[in-house]
Amino acid sequence: MTVELRVFTEPQQGASYDDLLEVARTAEELGFGAFFRSDHYLTMGGDGLPGSTDAWTTLAGLARETSTIRLGTLMTSATFRHPGVLAIQAAQVDAMSGGRLEVGIGAGWFNAEHTAYGIPFPSTKERFERYAEQLELITGLWRTPVGETYDFAGTHYQLADSPALPKPAQRDGHAGGPPVIIGGVGARKTPALAARYADEFNLPFVDLDTTKTQFDRVRAAAEDIGRDPGSLVWSNALVLCVGSDEAEVARRAAAIGREVDELRVNGVAGTPDEAVEKIRAYAGLGAQRIYLQTLDLSDLDHLRLVAAEVMPHV
Repeated sequence: MTVELRVFTEPQQGASYDDLLEVARTAEELGFGAFFRSDHYLTMGGDGLPGSTDAWTTLAGLARETSTIRLGTLMTSATFRHPGVLAIQAAQVDAMSGGRLEVGIGAGWFNAEHTAYGIPFPSTKERFERYAEQLELITGLWRTPVGETYDFAGTHYQLADSPALPKPAQRDGHAGGPPVIIGGVGARKTPALAARYADEFNLPFVDLDTTKTQFDRVRAAAEDIGRDPGSLVWSNALVLCVGSDEAEVARRAAAIGREVDELRVNGVAGTPDEAVEKIRAYAGLGAQRIYLQTLDLSDLDHLRLVAAEVMPHV
């Protein structure tokens, strides 16, 4: 089975739009399957200079400045935007890209960024309630036929007589629009939501045992509602630190403030052969895509090495 490799960035750690554009264009030229970014407004270590960029503003720009690579979020936070607005934003970016958008959406978790920018941060229970309603509402807007209206009466969101416009360029996803990505390790709610709404299920930064357990839970949840688990795409996100020799691996680990031994355990790290072995191990559990968390966005040779020495072998 061929595994698709995607580039996943964390711009809140310090990146301008121009930095992201250079990485996205390089990833496109090298044949990576997609360019994804996080949706965060606050650094998780370091000064974060020059400051945060907005995920959807970034994707809109990249939609016009790239031509073939797919674009998306891991994960857009349900706390940041009203779902009706997010449905419009995603539909517009999808159209601007010619149908290359994928929408990863999660409940939100990073309290400090909400405090820093005045964004309400409800309890865990309420965040998941809002998240579930957003998934139903956004996909409901996309699915509504042109010329008809959409109503929604939830606990947290209510819509009446919505024209449910604009429509995204992609209309054939499981959720009625661009592919929707749901992820996480929750034992009950997450698998149920993925089975109902997701085109793809993603696991962020977990080991092989956790991957097997959670993939099995989502497969079971899909079967429980009569959905073929084979209709889902299965993926993992893992930190990237590959070098042509030990010195290069060590240099790249130091550049992102991590230890080589730890990265070998928890990421796609080491020599190209080690990277291939790790990716194949996840593929053996059903992973069809690996999102390579690329933290040093100035090191484009890192991506070139992976494209030349890893991608052809997975």
